[in-house]
Order: sequence, then C-alpha cells, then structure tokens
Amino acid sequence: MPIEIVKVTTKAQLKRFVQFNLDLYKGHPCFVPDLYGDTINTLRKDRNAAFEFCEADYFLAYRDGKIVGRVAAIINHKANKTWGNKVVRFGWIDFIDDLEVARTLLDTVEQWGKERGMTEIQGPLGFTDFDPEGMLVEGF
Repeated sequence: MPIEIVKVTTKAQLKRFVQFNLDLYKGHPCFVPDLYGDTINTLRKDRNAAFEFCEADYFLAYRDGKIVGRVAAIINHKANKTWGNKVVRFGWIDFIDDLEVARTLLDTVEQWGKERGMTEIQGPLGFTDFDPEGMLVEGF
C-alpha cells in the first residue's frame, strides 16, 4: 500500500506526532521516553526560542490510515550562516521496520529543504546542537 505523508498543522496532529514513538516502542524494556510535555513545548513554535532563528515542519507517514512514521524537517539559519552551509536537518525520526517508510520520510525532508534552497541534509539533529540527537540502528 502507498505511503501518505501529512504535514502536521494542528495541535491534535502534533499530539499524534509526539505519541507515535511512545506507541511504537511501548513495552520495550530499553525504551525510556522523553517527557511528553517537554517534547510538545520543544516542537511548538510559540514555546521554543529556537524558532527565532529556525524554521521547521513536522510530517506523519500513514499507510492504510495508520501512522507508520514521523520526522521533523528543520533549518537552523543561524548555524547555516555561521558555517556557510545550506543544511536541512532531520530529527524526531521514528518509523516501523520498513525501508519504504524510512525512504519516504527522508525524501520528504530532502524535498522540503530543496524548496527552501538547501543543498545538504544532516541528522538526526534537533533545532540546535544542544538538543538530544542520535539514532539506534541495531540491537533494539
């Protein structure tokens, strides 16, 4: 079945974006979730001071009406200016064990960045280099 990408535009969608990884890894003994409220506040443009120099959009991937992945696309204009780069970052990336979902999410970030003049993609990263970052790819 095809994957549908939906841009997060409402508070309800933002809650689903945050809830997805809680549901995906629920019950796994190694999973330690972030604090729900902290994550919501980090992602809200009216609550995170990084939006003074960053722009971001969040995307949910659906298959058959069910969320199968999520990703954030972020441009840190201050970092790009400092380092002379045109980098779009991806972060908050989680998805079911499915290569097509992973590719679709990363392609979405790539296209989003290209539409804004970016020429490189890096991640997983947050808004700044002080945000939590990293990705477990084996043994989870």
